[in-house]
Amino acid sequence: MARTLVIVESPAKARTIEKYLGKGYAVESSIGHIRDLPKSASDIPEKYKGKAWARLGLDIENDFQPLYVVAPDKRQHVAKLRKLAADADEIILATDDDREGESIAWHLFQELKPKVPVKRMVFHEITKEAIQAAIAHPRQIDTNLVEAQEARRALDRLYGYEVSPVLWKKVAPKLSAGRVQSVATRMLVERERERMRFVSATWWDLLVTGKTGDGQTFPARLTDVGGQRLAAGKDFDPLTGRLKEGAAVRLLTEAEAQALTAGLTGQALTVTSAEEKPFTQRPYAPFITSTLQQEGSRKLGFAATRTMRAAQKLYEGGYITYMRTDSTNLSVEAVTAARTQVTQMYGPAFLHPQPRVYAKKAKNAQEAHEAIRPAGSSFRTPDSLRGELGGDEWRLYDLIWKRTVASQMADARGRSLRVRLGGQAQGGETVGLSASGRTIDFPGFLRAYVEGSDDPNAALEDRDTPLPPLKEGQQVTAETVRPESHETQPPARYTEASLVQALEAAGIGRPSTYASILGTIQDRGYATKKGQALVPTWTAFATSALLEHHFGKLVDYDFTARMEEDLDDIAGGRASRVPYLRRFYLGDEGQGMALKPLIDRQMGEIDARGIATIHVPKLDGTGIEVRVGRYGPYMQRGEDKANLPEGLVPDELTAEVAEDLMSRPSGDRVIGTDEASGHPVVARAGRYGPYVTLGDSNPPVRSASLFPGDDLNTLTMERALRLLSLPRLVGVSEGEEVWAMNGKYGPYLKRGGDSRSLNSHEELFTVGLHEAEALFMQPRFRARGVAAAPLRTFEFEGRPPILLKSGRFGPYLTDGERNATLRKGEDEDNLTPERALEILEERGKEPKKKAGKSPSRKASVKPAAGKSAKAGSSTKKPAAKKPAAKKAGAKGPASKSSAAKTPLTWAELKPHLGVLSEQERELVTATREQGRKVDEVAPGLGLDVKKAKGMALQASKKLNQAARGE
Repeated sequence: MARTLVIVESPAKARTIEKYLGKGYAVESSIGHIRDLPKSASDIPEKYKGKAWARLGLDIENDFQPLYVVAPDKRQHVAKLRKLAADADEIILATDDDREGESIAWHLFQELKPKVPVKRMVFHEITKEAIQAAIAHPRQIDTNLVEAQEARRALDRLYGYEVSPVLWKKVAPKLSAGRVQSVATRMLVERERERMRFVSATWWDLLVTGKTGDGQTFPARLTDVGGQRLAAGKDFDPLTGRLKEGAAVRLLTEAEAQALTAGLTGQALTVTSAEEKPFTQRPYAPFITSTLQQEGSRKLGFAATRTMRAAQKLYEGGYITYMRTDSTNLSVEAVTAARTQVTQMYGPAFLHPQPRVYAKKAKNAQEAHEAIRPAGSSFRTPDSLRGELGGDEWRLYDLIWKRTVASQMADARGRSLRVRLGGQAQGGETVGLSASGRTIDFPGFLRAYVEGSDDPNAALEDRDTPLPPLKEGQQVTAETVRPESHETQPPARYTEASLVQALEAAGIGRPSTYASILGTIQDRGYATKKGQALVPTWTAFATSALLEHHFGKLVDYDFTARMEEDLDDIAGGRASRVPYLRRFYLGDEGQGMALKPLIDRQMGEIDARGIATIHVPKLDGTGIEVRVGRYGPYMQRGEDKANLPEGLVPDELTAEVAEDLMSRPSGDRVIGTDEASGHPVVARAGRYGPYVTLGDSNPPVRSASLFPGDDLNTLTMERALRLLSLPRLVGVSEGEEVWAMNGKYGPYLKRGGDSRSLNSHEELFTVGLHEAEALFMQPRFRARGVAAAPLRTFEFEGRPPILLKSGRFGPYLTDGERNATLRKGEDEDNLTPERALEILEERGKEPKKKAGKSPSRKASVKPAAGKSAKAGSSTKKPAAKKPAAKKAGAKGPASKSSAAKTPLTWAELKPHLGVLSEQERELVTATREQGRKVDEVAPGLGLDVKKAKGMALQASKKLNQAARGE
């Protein structure tokens, strides 16, 4: 029997499509891209490692030929696909219908090298009808789309790999530059600069409650006094806080406002004009990717990545059409489905007379898809899917369904009324007031959907703000009058929604990139969130300054938008990849960006100190400068320095705040001298928080972090010595020493290879042996030699179950062969079996094997007959003497041999980072805590890989010795 192999991107998509195909079809997932440019030196094949261009993964001299490699974690899966392809009679590549999907299909074709017919199948929704239609109308791989995607990938690689090292050398290690990422960062920085320059101003006006003769009340606001308009926010200069030059307005003082309040209360007012106008409001266009992300943020509080993750699940489950699109068009069947539901659910009066057409597309639109809508020729209502969808997916489907249905509904109609009133306050001054209201006569589409609100009915009430039927010449009374002060506000920071909107308006980026860009600028430390607002960090200021001053084109909005147009030209066959890349990178014939020559020319001209110094207008005249150093932002005045607190956002750094920070101890403060050792005890402010050291040498004799609640400025000698007494030997239990220790995850007890958490840091000083033994008798989530009970188990037919477990770094999934840690935002409680399998397939990795431990000579005692010795286990001592009380400054665990039996964790080593040099700390933190490879970290520290590896070994030895008190 003929067998057709269909390959899609994701396991979830494969499972949905498989339901709609009959016998003779096998549907398999590529799990995203199967190959890419090398991500690190270890990915480069041996025969290319000596090539000068291998680092880039692009052969510059050979038409920018890309070096594609299969990722190590994909090799096994690619081998499986090869086997399936070899057994197939036909292969259908059914990846997404966009550049990225076309590229995946092309890479599959290139890597699998099939000897059977290959077809390309595309669809925009996963329904039975759409899949069958796509099977019946295949096409060939579009080489123009592939060329455009290759050009974009090469462009991003050249940009990132050439510009990022400039940032490492001139700003700080581990920074990155990117074609859209750096422009988005510049937008955030420019907005924050405006806020930093902003000077607030205050103005007063009056809120008046008018009352008609029949007792109806309405609000009105004072707008002019004595024929002169009152000052409002628009009349002030944001840079000075003073009225703009030539502003013919009156600025009320508080005293004048209070006097007018008394003089106007109870006075008669006359309606001088009452203008009523009808209004009509049309429904919004159906969702495209960017508007879906914006509304997901505004109405659901979702980050862009969360919105796209939920949309991806809905698409792959067959619930919505393709979610990466910038087209607002709806197909005929979608319009018919929406109009049918409007009639059924709201009645014929709410249906627009003719089908609405939304043909307008975003600037530089790339995709030719439909808008995002419910899938199929008839839409399933949100209520019918409550039992099928997870929380995020259901809420997003509800939003998409409402927006789509509303797009075919009738206009909202109503009336707006604007009223002007005049009168005279006691004292003779004439006054003018205004009031406005609006009445919705027919809600139309607003009955189903109101943009920017969760509850259409509630929002409808908010929009309906009627005034009494006031007529010109009518008399009303100023029943109550209240003076109100107002302050001008700085421009609002960008939220994820408004930043996407700004990028889209500028023609920068593509629907498929916005979510990842927003994630990147936060993950790389260029922005943090304050509520919903994105706040640029000091590092973002330094990075943007460097790029603006020395590589201005790279962060120019128009230039970046033109790059998108250039890629569109390549996708449309109107331009070619190689000439474009030559112009961008080398500047052929004096044209183009000429990135490489520009970097070579500019590198020597970049003043690292000048770039790292950030102008803060509110510090002018104080002599205080803000700088970004290798280990974070700080302030300096002369020889005095002070670190900037992590939570302090740039526009909140005022002269008063800066002076307060500068007046505090700088961190290196000698508290006193330890009588037992003769060493000074020094309080320090470090990159990883405040700590104390015994001795002022580098490395110190001992160091200890402060506990939550300890204040570096008021730390006493007694408290410092108590902190330095840790780790504390509690006693000996079952032949093992019990230690009270402070680690990354809080206070805990350690006995051999076993540990238990303590409730508070202070228990480290008070817990006794009896209490410790009681704690060790209680089970913990992963006792030594005992596997933790899974939090949940997902059963599957024909494959091992997937277990959800709790680990040191959070919940993770495992099937016994691969592990995958859950990411932030992935709710373990709402995890479905399908999503668990998808996560494991996408990013599951084999657990790292622990290096074998060689027992120390003193500990190498033969086990008793009939018992097997466990690697790394401790041999019990026949008898234990009661440990002597430990003096401040004494060494850690008593026996070197016993300490060597159990490798120390990173949590146990981290408090002793003070013994390392700055470069060693950076290297060890990156490799141990962040899980990065030495050869990946070394360039950012200015080290060759061989030297970095030696330094890492030496640093690890120092840390272990310090932690064990050797």
